[in-house]
Amino acid sequence: MARILVTGSTDGIGLETARTLQQRGHDVVFHARSEQRATALTDTQAAHNDATARNDKPSAHNDATARSDKPEVLIGDLADLQQTRELGRTAGAFDVVIHNAGIGGQDERRVTGDGIERTFQVNVLAPYVLTALMPRPQRIIYLTSGLESVGVADLDDLQYERKPWNGMQAYSDSKLHDVALAFAVARLWPEVRSNAVDPGWIRTKLGGPNATDDLPEGAETQVWLAAEDGDALVTGRYFKRREDLRPNPAAHDLHFQDGLLAACAELSGVTLR
Repeated sequence: MARILVTGSTDGIGLETARTLQQRGHDVVFHARSEQRATALTDTQAAHNDATARNDKPSAHNDATARSDKPEVLIGDLADLQQTRELGRTAGAFDVVIHNAGIGGQDERRVTGDGIERTFQVNVLAPYVLTALMPRPQRIIYLTSGLESVGVADLDDLQYERKPWNGMQAYSDSKLHDVALAFAVARLWPEVRSNAVDPGWIRTKLGGPNATDDLPEGAETQVWLAAEDGDALVTGRYFKRREDLRPNPAAHDLHFQDGLLAACAELSGVTLR
């Protein structure tokens, strides 16, 4: 049994990933950005556990799930640097961390209370800060998107401060950054298995109703990398549906990786060592 943290796990792919791992007997810690979302998660989990106990064949595991206490939930708004740093310092140790939390393309450029462009802060800077501050796990998984293939590695303007705003391009860039972060961690921490996953176009609030794939498909590869041995015991790879893919070539560029880490360190005041 592994102790696993899934960020952004109150709904969508994150919730599906956390529930699947929990159902397989792992000690899963959820993450919510606010007390309100944590409370809502507790309610939905109680209903989910009751339904699981009613619909599945009786077993010791199902009985334990139905009787389980409230889910363990860590709270921290990843659009707030102070909260993100506090989460990283207090979350504790895990065998596996799945950086699932993220936001989609924004219709206009918005900055957070820290003065940082919101897409970059939530999708890139937050997983960087958590990675740098938390005890090193055995495995780290960064969720990306197939749109990383059209991401642009622009170290001179990561936050669209000078170039015209394009929400989907900023999102695509952030997903390229996530793959580069996964590869940089794999290179710098050889004892940690660090990989990136494209979950596919999944029908969620983020993916929208026209998406092509269902939730279980969106969680499958993260669950495999988090909890299985054999072919899952790799590092510095980019997967979709357990298939090892070639990412945007910029993700392998050591100059870009190091520049991204340096930019994140300067913005956050936290250095990944």
